[in-house]
Amino acid sequence: MHILLVASAFNSLTQRAHAELRDRGHTVAVELALPGGSLPEAVRRHAPQLILAPMLKTAIPREVWSAHTCLVVHPGPVGDRGPSSLDWAIHEGVDQWGVTVLQADEEMDAGDVWASVPCRLPPVSKSDLYRGEVADAALSAVMLAVERFATGTYVPRKQGEQGDQGKRGDRGKQGDRGKQGDRGNQAGQGNQAGQGAARPEGAHPRIRPYLDQSVRRIDWAEDSTRTVVRKLRAADSQPGVLDVLLGDEWYLHGGHPESVLRGHPGELLATRAGAICRATKDGAVWIPELRPRRGPGQPPTFKLPAVQALGDRLPPLGEHAVPLFPDARHPTWTDIRYREEGNAGFLSFSFPGGAMSTAQCRRLLDAYRDACTRPTSVLVLGGERDFFSNGIHLNVIEAADDPGAESWANINAIDDLVEAVLTTTDRLVVSAVAGNAAAGGVMLALAADEVWCRSGAVLNPHYRLMGLYGSEYWTYTLPRRVGPAAAERLMREALPVSSTSARRMGLVDRVMECAPQEFAAEVGGLAARLAALPGTASRITAKKRELDRQESVTPPAAFREQELARMRRTFLDPDAPYHALRRAFVRKERPRCTPPHLSPAAVAPSGQIPSEAHVTGTAPHGVSPRPDGWYEES
Repeated sequence: MHILLVASAFNSLTQRAHAELRDRGHTVAVELALPGGSLPEAVRRHAPQLILAPMLKTAIPREVWSAHTCLVVHPGPVGDRGPSSLDWAIHEGVDQWGVTVLQADEEMDAGDVWASVPCRLPPVSKSDLYRGEVADAALSAVMLAVERFATGTYVPRKQGEQGDQGKRGDRGKQGDRGKQGDRGNQAGQGNQAGQGAARPEGAHPRIRPYLDQSVRRIDWAEDSTRTVVRKLRAADSQPGVLDVLLGDEWYLHGGHPESVLRGHPGELLATRAGAICRATKDGAVWIPELRPRRGPGQPPTFKLPAVQALGDRLPPLGEHAVPLFPDARHPTWTDIRYREEGNAGFLSFSFPGGAMSTAQCRRLLDAYRDACTRPTSVLVLGGERDFFSNGIHLNVIEAADDPGAESWANINAIDDLVEAVLTTTDRLVVSAVAGNAAAGGVMLALAADEVWCRSGAVLNPHYRLMGLYGSEYWTYTLPRRVGPAAAERLMREALPVSSTSARRMGLVDRVMECAPQEFAAEVGGLAARLAALPGTASRITAKKRELDRQESVTPPAAFREQELARMRRTFLDPDAPYHALRRAFVRKERPRCTPPHLSPAAVAPSGQIPSEAHVTGTAPHGVSPRPDGWYEES
C-alpha cells in the first residue's frame, strides 16, 4: 500500500512509523505540515491510498479528509481530547494510559476509532515515555488500523459506542473479528492490541486545554519533591517549566529526586555533571538543563547543561560527584554509573537528548577505562532505557565562543571513546541500545563486539543531513558490519532504520522483544550467560588476534585520520553548510519545504561511499540550508 505520513515534524514517532511501515512492504512518503504549505496539493501529488498522521499539531483540511481516509495518532485513550494529553497524564500521576488511532473529522480528536492500545506510564520523563511505552502502543495501534483499512470491510466505531469495549475488546464490525480481533500487543503492554479502548484505571478521559505555565508553575515553598519531579517530568522536552532563578527567567528541563542533600526551599545546593541541585520543602531535585526565556525581538533560545547556561551567575557551589560505584543505600541521580553481576560489568549512561558534549565524552571515557580495570569478561555499555547516543552535542557547540573549535574538540573526544571500545582486547564489549541512536551514536555502538537492541529502537546511521562526512571510525566499522554497498546506501538515503531491518542487514546482532522497563533486566541476564559461556575466553583471544591482523593491514587509526581530515575542513570553513544547518537545528527552525529524501521517488541508485565533494565544502550534494526534518519530540 502507498501511505503518506503527514506530520508537523519528522520526529521520533514519525520516524518509527516510517521505518516499520516500510518493513511491512508499504511504500511510504512524508509531507510536513508547514506554514504556507498546501496539504491538498501535496496529497494530489502523492496520490496515497491512506494518509496517516503520527504527530500532527494542526488540523487536516476538510478538502483532504473528506476525500481520503486520514488516520490520526492521539497519545491518549478513547475519549481523551486536547493538545497536552500526555502532559496532563504525567502531571496528574496517572500510571495507566493509552494511544488511539482516530479518523480525521471536523472536530479535533473526535473522529471514529480505528484502533486503540493501552500502555503503562512508569515514573519517567515525558519524552522518555513518548519514545518508549507510548511509541510501542502507538505502533501497535497504527499497524492494526492499517491492517483493518486494508481489508476494505472494517467499519470504525463512533467514540460514543466505546463504553462497553472493556469487556468485548476493540474488534470492530462486519465480520472482522475472526481476522483481526485477538491480535497480540507489543511485548510488555499487558493487554490485547485491540482492547485499548477500555478506560485506563486512574485515567479520566475528557476534553482538556493546553497545559500552560500557570498550571506547570512550581511553588518551591509548598510543593513536595514528588510534586516538583512530576511537574518537571511532564514538561522535560517541551516546553519546560518556567521559573525564576538567580533573578532571571528560565525554563527548567528534566528532574530527578535527590535523597540526601537538603536546604531552604528554592535554594541551590550543589552541582553534578553539569546539573544543579535545588532544594524543595522536603528534599531536593537535580535539574540537568536550562533554557533562558526568549526576550522580545530575540532569536529562539535553546537548552544547555544547567551549569553552563547559568555561567557566571552561578554562586560557588560544591561539585557533589558520585563515585563510579554509587552507594545503593542512598539512591541519587547521576548520568554515568557502573555495576557488576558476576563476571559481567555494566557501564550505563544517560545524557539528555542523547547528545554527548566534549566533557561528557571525556567523563564516559574515564569511566570506561575504570570499568576495564575490573575483573570481568563481559562489559555492557549503554543506558537502561531511552536514547543510546546521538553523537556530538550540537547545542553546546552552538553556544561556544568558537563553534568550529568546539566541534573539533567534541569529535575528537567521541573518537577517543570509540577508539577505546574498538581496541579493548581483554574482554567482550556489548552495546546495549535501549532506545534511539543516530549519527556518531550509532557508530559508538558498532565499536563493540556485539550490539543488542530493543525492538522499539530507531537507528539513523548517517550524517549528511547535518552537512557532515562523519567520523567515529564509521568508514571502518559500518562496511565491516553491513558491507560497502549497504554502508553507502545507508549514508546516502539518510533514512531511519528499524531494529528489525538493522538485525536483517547485520547492523545489530540481537533484537530484544521487551518493554522499555524490562530491557535492563533482559540485558543483564543475557550478559551473565555470555560471561559464563566456555567459548567466551576463546572469542576474547580471537578478537585480539584480529585486531593485530588489522593493524598490520590498515590500522583503525588510519580510518580515523582520513575521516577527521574531512571533518576539520568542514569545521574550519565558516561557509560550510554545517554551520547554518547546526544553527537551524539547535534553534528548531522549520524547513522551508518537505525534504526530497523523504519521498520514495528521491531514492537514488546505489553507488560508492560518499566522496568528499558530497559532504564538505560550500554546497554538499542533497543538503538544504535548513535541517531536513524539523525536530520536535512531543
